[in-house]
Amino acid sequence: MLTDIHFLLSYTCTWECDHCFVYSGPDAPGTFTIAQIADILRELEKVNTVEWIYFEGGEPFLFYPVMLEGIRLAGEMGFKTGIVTNAYWATSEKDAELWLKPLTDLRVSDISISVDSFHFDDEEDNEAVRAVSVAKRLGLPVNSICIERPVVEETSPDERGKGEPVVGGSVMFKGRAAEKLVEGLPKKQWEEFNECPYEDLEDPGRVHIDNYGNVHLCQGLSMGNCWETPISKLVQDYRAESHPICYPLVKGGPAQLAKDYGIQTDEEYVDACHLCYSIRKSLIGKFPQFLAPKQIYGLEY
Repeated sequence: MLTDIHFLLSYTCTWECDHCFVYSGPDAPGTFTIAQIADILRELEKVNTVEWIYFEGGEPFLFYPVMLEGIRLAGEMGFKTGIVTNAYWATSEKDAELWLKPLTDLRVSDISISVDSFHFDDEEDNEAVRAVSVAKRLGLPVNSICIERPVVEETSPDERGKGEPVVGGSVMFKGRAAEKLVEGLPKKQWEEFNECPYEDLEDPGRVHIDNYGNVHLCQGLSMGNCWETPISKLVQDYRAESHPICYPLVKGGPAQLAKDYGIQTDEEYVDACHLCYSIRKSLIGKFPQFLAPKQIYGLEY
């Protein structure tokens, strides 16, 4: 049941993090207009199950007026609203308060702030720590997102039977992470990845929408384009068994996707995301409407 809609307000970001699974960066172009957001919100009113509207990116605070107006419109329609940010704007506590104060009047239900070594070297004193502190003082609901760098951990024989090395940390190996962070990590045979462990592709509870109209079931895996087909109809008509990428993934994970399309893979991959991303990247030419935009695959801006 679809309950959460995440607007990728833009792919533009102040940072170009190695772990970013949408390949955001300072040179990534484009953002939503207020009119586009309003059109989608009106369509979402027809999807009676949607409860949450999030604004993220990239970095949504780079387009602050558009973000505020989108939050206001969503709130007036009865949706709960949230934001995901790296808090680049919290250069001082006074500045952080200036940026955050308008959100108290808009009754934002969640602010998620990235607090990790991908963004900040100083763990004790940085923009994110400052923003969290000020948000709490203002009574805003806030939580921290901490993506740890991947590390090799040895498990005990009791846990896995062999004490084999596994990858610790919370990085998902798709997008830029699949290019930048896999070197030196333990891998498994590609045939072992026979399910998608993270997304319910048969009954998605969340989708991301970018300013190109792509409705992402997973980053770079599109349900369709809401500029071509209204999102209410996309959601109503979506069936995993009719989707050329989702159906193999539901049947047997990334390994099945490779088998169904005869994709030549490497022998080993870090995890299911790593394999799936690699296969999808090789299928973009065959299914450009479902594997979009190309920039999530590091191919163009």
